[in-house]
Order: sequence, then C-alpha cells, then structure tokens
Amino acid sequence: MTPTGRRRRESVRMQAAELFEQQIKPSEVAGRLRVSVKSAYQWHQLWRDGGVQALASRGPSGSRCRLSPRSLEKLAAYLEEGPAAHGWVEDQVWTASRVATLIGRKFHITYSVSGATRLMHRLGFSPQVPARRVAERDEQAVAVWKEATWAEVKGRGRPAGAMSASRTRPASPAGRPGDGPGAGEGSPRS
Repeated sequence: MTPTGRRRRESVRMQAAELFEQQIKPSEVAGRLRVSVKSAYQWHQLWRDGGVQALASRGPSGSRCRLSPRSLEKLAAYLEEGPAAHGWVEDQVWTASRVATLIGRKFHITYSVSGATRLMHRLGFSPQVPARRVAERDEQAVAVWKEATWAEVKGRGRPAGAMSASRTRPASPAGRPGDGPGAGEGSPRS
C-alpha cells in the first residue's frame, strides 16, 4: 500500500472511532465511510478493547528492512557507481542477482533476488535483465548444426491422418459404423 493509501486508511479508522463514540452501529459506519461491514466490525472490536489508540496506524506492514538508513544511502551510492566499479565489467546493468550479491559483499546480509528487486525499486532503481549471448558463439557453426543435425534429430513428423489426435477416440470419424453416434450428420434434425 502506498503512503497516501495508508494515511487515508488511518483517517477513515479515526472517523470510524468518532462514529463509534456516538453509539453508531458498525453496519451503519460501514455504509457512511464506504468500507466493508467486516472491516467496520473489526474496527469496532479494536475500539471497544483499546479505544482510539487501538485504531492508530502501526506503520507499514511486512518485515523491516534489514539495512539501516545509513546502509541504504551507501547502497544507493554503490549503485550509482555502476556494476564495473564492483567487478561486473562485461555489461553495465544492475540485475537483482548482482545487487543481492553486492549487499552480501558490502553489508554481510543475505537478500533474495526478489528482496533485492524491492529494495532497488525503493531506492529508485530498476533491475535490468540483460539479453545474454555467449561471447565465443560461432554463428556459422550454429547454422551448420541447424541444417544437418537438427533436421536429423527433429525427424519427419507423422503423415496426415495416420492417427487420431484424441487420446480417447483412437479411430477416425471415417471408421464409425453407419448406425453409431454421429451417423446421419449430414441430414437436418427434426
């Protein structure tokens, strides 16, 4: 949820608390504030148990960032320097995998690739996915292989009409008896 969305949600909860103090039922609060009845009843329970403070926001949900604010600043600076400054010289793209590795090297904290992606977005970067092609690739050898070996491996394909494509009906429609299902399909039904 965005910060704006969190602020709006908290504002609505505070409005709900004011309505609960006026003895307005949760179902009516839901209608007035345009929230689900379930949310209104949950908020009412929280309000009864802990008052207005129980409805106050506890901050964003999810796990805390394992990097300190200072470490986040350092990471942003490292990302600004570019991948070559940190040992990736083959191309100038930050992949999520590289950023996770960089975090491990510099801060001794393990991040998953998806966690590194979220962290990059938070810092205003987007991970790149490079199109990889082997530097030693021999295009001529690939073309020769496709012509000779691949044609041999691929094989010729089935002749048309040799088998049914259906696993449940091995016979073709031409092999049906005249009085069986589908017989007389050409004639209109009455």
